[in-house]
Amino acid sequence: MDAISSRTSLSIGLTYDLRRDYLAAGFSEEDVAEFDSDETVDALEETLSELGHRVQRVGHVWALAEALVAGQRWDLVYNIAEGLGGRSREAQVPSLLEAYGIAYTCSDPLVCAATLDKAVAKRLVSSAGLATPPFAVIRSADDLSAADSLAFPLFAKPLAEGTGKGITQNSLIDNADGLRSVVAELLDRYSQPVLVEEYLPGREFTTAILGTGRHARVLGTMEVTIARDDGQTVYTYENKELCEQFVRYSRPRGPLVHDVETLALESYRSLECRDAGRVDIRCDRHGRPSFMEVNPLPGIHPHHSDLPMIATQEGMSYRDLIASIVQSAMQRVGETALVEARRGPLVSPDSL
Repeated sequence: MDAISSRTSLSIGLTYDLRRDYLAAGFSEEDVAEFDSDETVDALEETLSELGHRVQRVGHVWALAEALVAGQRWDLVYNIAEGLGGRSREAQVPSLLEAYGIAYTCSDPLVCAATLDKAVAKRLVSSAGLATPPFAVIRSADDLSAADSLAFPLFAKPLAEGTGKGITQNSLIDNADGLRSVVAELLDRYSQPVLVEEYLPGREFTTAILGTGRHARVLGTMEVTIARDDGQTVYTYENKELCEQFVRYSRPRGPLVHDVETLALESYRSLECRDAGRVDIRCDRHGRPSFMEVNPLPGIHPHHSDLPMIATQEGMSYRDLIASIVQSAMQRVGETALVEARRGPLVSPDSL
């Protein structure tokens, strides 16, 4: 199988949401926070080409739909498209590719949808016997009773957002009045339920995983520390956007790292993530790690995204990181499936 991924020249389509396209269409900076820069797409295309593959830029889900209807096909699609609208938005591109029988990198539609909904992900992880803080989902400002069993301090954030959207210093809540105020604001601003969980005051980590199933392995872990002089302690949307100024990333040491990485890998496997992902872990007041959330479509900017940063920390080049993700995807697909994909889908949409 290594021969397929490392020696065969594949035709690879790139699916992505380009940040500047949505800004030009009138979306706000926060709306497009999860989308990719030209620099990211340029680096990915250049790297795949250097690896010997034939690369075609496709773009967002609507461009993909047009290309598929026009008859375009690829051996593999490298997917970093986040999607737009709803808690299943990350599943849009994988679903369309599965309908056409085209292989793609990273997680399938079910995993993408289940992990974007943070409560669903936490329920699945908890059912596997893994630690995650007690939580509640609040769907209405008039009904906070779902959080009655939780102990303050609490932490509130939108149920299905990424990149720290909706997270401010006010997300850390000490009393019922604060909970009512923050929940009402988040419900109004993001038009989705609010996840409220017991706050974990300990150290924060993010762990990178490569591979699938029994082949999944920890690439490495970074510790995240807020480095501000104004008293802010929360990993907010602002801090993530200005991470060079306000966040310190470091390679953690000591026995705790083993516990963090074990939990991250077990969470990744229990959620059935594929090829690459990043798991966020935070410790309670006793120093015990708990699962917070997982990103099955981790950012891939060569210098600013956490996954490539961890790869660099561990001595893996950006080229080798991308090659590893492609190799993992092709290991899942297999040689027989690759030949069949080149022949086209089992049933042509035009024949129905």
